[in-house]
Amino acid sequence: MSTNPQADVLSTELPTRRATHPRLAPVPRTTTRRRGPRPGRIAGYVLIAAVMVLYLFPLLFLLNTALKSNAEFNADPVGVLTSINFGNFASAWVKGNFGAYILNSVLYTACAAGLGTLVSLLLGFPVGRGYFKHTKLWNLVFVLMLFLPNALITQFQLVRNLGLYDNRLGYILIMAAGVGVGPILMTGFVKSLPKELDEAAALDGIGYWRYLFTFVLPLARPAVATIFILQAIGVWNDIILATILLPDQSKSPLTLGLFAFQGTYTSQWGLLSAATLIVAAPLVIAYIFLQRYLVGGVIGGAVKG
Repeated sequence: MSTNPQADVLSTELPTRRATHPRLAPVPRTTTRRRGPRPGRIAGYVLIAAVMVLYLFPLLFLLNTALKSNAEFNADPVGVLTSINFGNFASAWVKGNFGAYILNSVLYTACAAGLGTLVSLLLGFPVGRGYFKHTKLWNLVFVLMLFLPNALITQFQLVRNLGLYDNRLGYILIMAAGVGVGPILMTGFVKSLPKELDEAAALDGIGYWRYLFTFVLPLARPAVATIFILQAIGVWNDIILATILLPDQSKSPLTLGLFAFQGTYTSQWGLLSAATLIVAAPLVIAYIFLQRYLVGGVIGGAVKG
């Protein structure tokens, strides 16, 4: 028999305290069953994989052809390459004179896309804010502009009468005028910006142009980047207007170099595929690094607007 009655009381009360106290109570083991992926999610993954294959297959097939020698392509045109041949890219670069053409394309793309983005900002902001009358009519005009055909004869006559035929400036101005969906995206994005910013800027005495370029432009960076990318793609891939307005080959963009290259070396498919990849590579690289701006700008202009 214990001589310490206090210890006996503690020993009898300890199991009861352990069972009732949250820190001392034993933690029950719960068995959770892992649920497998849902059929809807699996179907979504399969659909995404199918779309990726659908879009990547032409590019991979073109790369496969570009890395083949002429003899290997003639032996098996659609087969997977057995040896890598980078000589087609060097030959295409030299024979196509892409070193001179690519500088022209960079100049045209940067200037025309920059001017087109500026025009979209100048049009989209006042319409989105309602500073113009008949806002719905302006939005309808922006939409109708997407469906109007390209007036080649009118543009040719305009450039010729202005003395800008066979001139880099004339080509840049014509390409910059094709704003496309730029005003629509800018209008939708501007509607998501609070109007209290306009009122606060007006109270502080900030002018319209200063407010537009120092406040609105930084806030609308996703939409501006998206518009610039879409404009740049259109200018970079243009071949019709460049053929009509720039007869001088020294002023030709990269696409015209590819067009002439195709007519000269049609039998050398590996060389032609390498030239096509050279033309498409800058756009692919730019899209990889700027796709988050593209998606963000489109979603911001469509959903928030």
